[in-house]
Amino acid sequence: MFAAENGLRGDPRLQGISKAIRVVPDFPIPGIMFQDITTLLLDHKAFKDTVDIFVDRYRDMGISVVAGIEARGFVFGPSIALAIGAKFVPLRKPNKLPGEVISEAYVLEYGTDRLEMHVGAIEPGERALVIDDLVATGGTLSAAVRLLERMGAEVVECACVVGLPEVRGQRRLDGKPLYILVEPRLSVNY
Repeated sequence: MFAAENGLRGDPRLQGISKAIRVVPDFPIPGIMFQDITTLLLDHKAFKDTVDIFVDRYRDMGISVVAGIEARGFVFGPSIALAIGAKFVPLRKPNKLPGEVISEAYVLEYGTDRLEMHVGAIEPGERALVIDDLVATGGTLSAAVRLLERMGAEVVECACVVGLPEVRGQRRLDGKPLYILVEPRLSVNY
């Protein structure tokens, strides 16, 4: 579900968020229009509006865990977790966490990867939100859902700042709702 379809249609914050995201052509490979959120982070108002919209949505949903996907999910996740009174759990790439971990493999457009989480970071029955900056194919988010559910969490929803238009038809990943703030801009800005 896109934010504009959920009572935020015409909300000027969404336009500001979209405008604050820089589009970089042919990165990391030719043909990709990269949605660079680092410029969103430089815009205090747009960054705050992004976090505020997520907080408003999740404040009263009984979420006890915000799981952020490395690395850009780490930018939004801790602020959301603090504001809604939840803990933040990082979902990391392989070999980044010390101690005992559980991992989940997933397929990318150009290979495979894994997400890892500390064993014991989640208690069975906890209600979780998965956060990342962008959803394309949904492979990473689906791996995050599987990882959390293997530890006994109830994944309430997945949330991303940017979602590709193709995702609009899916609306759900592994049976979980997907909440997206804005669609990608295809025009270049620097």
